[in-house]
Amino acid sequence: MKNITIALDDETYRKARIVAAQRDASVSALVKKFILTLTAETPAPRDLKQEQEIFLDSLWKKYPDFSCRDNLSRDALYDRN
Repeated sequence: MKNITIALDDETYRKARIVAAQRDASVSALVKKFILTLTAETPAPRDLKQEQEIFLDSLWKKYPDFSCRDNLSRDALYDRN
């Protein structure tokens, strides 16, 4: 088990001790519970590169004949002739 040290101003520490006493716990127990909750709720990091590749693959399958050359000009897009 590892120990950590945190620095708090006097007022925050006083409030934390009051809350801990109301919950029949120590400040250390409150901090431990918070960190356990925080780490349990954190989802695994997303692989954005893989998600992008999957998305692009699905677009290419949906529109196999798409080509950048098929894009309209700005004037044609806004019917400005």
